[in-house]
Amino acid sequence: MTARGIALLAGVALLAGCARTDPPSPAATAKADNGEAYYGTLEPFASHAVYFVVTDRFVNGDTSNDQREQGGAHRTFDVPTPDAPAGESDNIGYLGGDFKGVADNAGYIRDMGFGAVWITPIADNPNEAFTGGKPITWGSSLTDRGKTGYHGYWGVDFYRLDEHLPSAGLDFAGFTRAMHAQDLKVVLDIVGNHGSPAYTMPKPQPMFGQIFDKDGKLIADHQNLPPAELDPRRNPLHAFYNTGGGLAELSDFNENNPAVLEYLVGAYEQWIGQGADAFRIDTIGWMPDAFWHRFTTRIRDKHPGFFMFGEDFNYDAGKIAHHTWPQNAGASVLDFPLKQGLDEVFGRKRAGFERLREPLHLQDGPYANPYELMTFYDNHDMARMDATDEGFIDAHNWLFTARGIPVIYYGSEIGFMRGRAEHAGNRNYFGQQRVDAARTHPIRERLKRIADLRAQSPALQRGLQVNLELQGDRAAFYRVYQREGEHQIALVLLNKGDAPARFELLDVQPGAWRGAFGGQVVEAAAGTALAVDVQPHDVQVLLLDVPVSLPALRTQLSAAMGKARHR
Repeated sequence: MTARGIALLAGVALLAGCARTDPPSPAATAKADNGEAYYGTLEPFASHAVYFVVTDRFVNGDTSNDQREQGGAHRTFDVPTPDAPAGESDNIGYLGGDFKGVADNAGYIRDMGFGAVWITPIADNPNEAFTGGKPITWGSSLTDRGKTGYHGYWGVDFYRLDEHLPSAGLDFAGFTRAMHAQDLKVVLDIVGNHGSPAYTMPKPQPMFGQIFDKDGKLIADHQNLPPAELDPRRNPLHAFYNTGGGLAELSDFNENNPAVLEYLVGAYEQWIGQGADAFRIDTIGWMPDAFWHRFTTRIRDKHPGFFMFGEDFNYDAGKIAHHTWPQNAGASVLDFPLKQGLDEVFGRKRAGFERLREPLHLQDGPYANPYELMTFYDNHDMARMDATDEGFIDAHNWLFTARGIPVIYYGSEIGFMRGRAEHAGNRNYFGQQRVDAARTHPIRERLKRIADLRAQSPALQRGLQVNLELQGDRAAFYRVYQREGEHQIALVLLNKGDAPARFELLDVQPGAWRGAFGGQVVEAAAGTALAVDVQPHDVQVLLLDVPVSLPALRTQLSAAMGKARHR
């Protein structure tokens, strides 16, 4: 146990009662729960925190698949972003990350306490840099001229692996087997609304704007025409696409063409058959609810309970919650509204914990179930969180104890490229050297501690959340899981301030509360108050593995149970 862990446990004291180190008595765990069930979610995937990698930018485990000569005049490997300031770097070409680089470091990821790895799309992408679109400048967005498909989101053959990813003996099925052997689930990023950039090229380029079927036959071609000039009634190769709208210069799939759904379902079922455990759905908001309902229904007809979460880049909960409803996609979503608050609370602004109260939507909220949302503070499509080391530690202490399923972007365990946006270093190459050095970084050490705890705690994974205090640098809340004979109450106390904080808790449930970091047991008798000291930028979690008996807490839990899920 670390010195800080000892100090934290030494700070736990009863204002009335006494502390002891022996385990709870049998009588303390024998109370009946009277059939009352308290839980936030029963979703199995909620057990797994997620580590997100842009595969090409994580680790180059096999240089033989780098394709360094690919693209000719429009090369694809190592293309520096134009206009980088002195001392800065960014790249819009491939940099060599692959399945082997992730698989070789599965133990590193698992050791941090993660149960799943989200990888970027694996479909075959074009073999040249794009010559159309708007020119890329330092820090620009929705600009693609000179860019490659290193990120995987420019699919042209959704049945075929991009050649930059596999190695001998390590195709996608081999990759998922390797990850499963390390007790890691694989979340596959999928795209359902667009293919590759499709028009504005000075002259047509191979593969751009095209779609190939599972036999390699061309079934769709934008032919370098703007959407308004497509003629789907006369040209079958145009029927895959819409004739208006769309994102940047990407080919925009026609949601009303049954062939589009059949193609996507067939391709993504193939990858489930090779070991994908869950899907992250890119740009879910760009296709209508009816399309996604058909898609998710088809997937779950063959794979009941298959977990999916979507990306709708919007900070208004009322505008993204509909994806979670069963009559629509029935999928979870990335929690952008909470993300906005997390960045303010744990970034340079250092807003108070009260900023997080509203976006939690613990009761009467718009989501089908807020406990199944994917919680995060940054990713590859926005600036990385700009925070101190302590800010990252505080953010992780929150994410791994509060409601939701935490997602951490690669490199955040060392504060990698903090504050950097796309085309300004956000997706820079991490590499084996940084992985090896990261093991002793203070952010990673503290991340591992709290992530390991969540991985072992049913209350932190799936329990209802009842807030006691969210104000300034202090947060206190219960997480409670009680169902079918399994009982756990977690009391979470967070201090993101620069000085120690004392939490004085009245009317605490009687029992033998166990310190999560070290195991010291504190006996609380009826009518006593509990005082807990939490060190700066730290967390204390006390656990009680008995049914809820405190009347006031039972009343709060019953209300939360009835109002947490959208009806």
